[in-house]
Amino acid sequence: MKRKYWGIAIAIICAAVMIMACGGKDKGPAELAMKAAEEAVSTAKTEAGKIVPDQISALESALASAKDKLAKGDFQGALVEAQGLVGKAKDVIEAAKAKKDELTQTWTNLSQGVPRMVAAVESRVGILSQAKKLPANLTAEALEETKSGLAAAKADWAKAQESFNSGNLAEAVSLANAVKDKAVKAMETLGLPVPAGAKS
Repeated sequence: MKRKYWGIAIAIICAAVMIMACGGKDKGPAELAMKAAEEAVSTAKTEAGKIVPDQISALESALASAKDKLAKGDFQGALVEAQGLVGKAKDVIEAAKAKKDELTQTWTNLSQGVPRMVAAVESRVGILSQAKKLPANLTAEALEETKSGLAAAKADWAKAQESFNSGNLAEAVSLANAVKDKAVKAMETLGLPVPAGAKS
């Protein structure tokens, strides 16, 4: 009986050693692939983090999952995931480049039109503020609200420019669109013609 148990024990030990040996062969490649994945995700974050933050977050989550597999000894699983991340990171960078071009064009259009709209509102507000009598379709309360909205719009436009200059294109465009909407509302209140295409 003892010999039988010893035989079983030896068989189990041999099997464990073989499993460890097979798994160990994937450890080196998995570690190398993980290093490449980390570098790829880091590069994507630097180049695209401000343009497609959601996609960068997804990459980081996938990298964390691959690292977890590596730490737990699932070298084959870690290898496969790490290798896939390199390609995904490249795709994110390409998508960010296309998005950046789109946002830059949108900003260019807004930066050409919005300041003119704000200037027109400011000029009209200045004239009406000095007038002895307001137009029939404009109340004193509405004029005061427009003044307050004008001040907020100018402040938001300054923030939009800061965001653009710091590379936060999505935030810059969002703020610029908000200013455009405020300018449109103010122009309508004051009876000014709204530029074609300004209404969203």
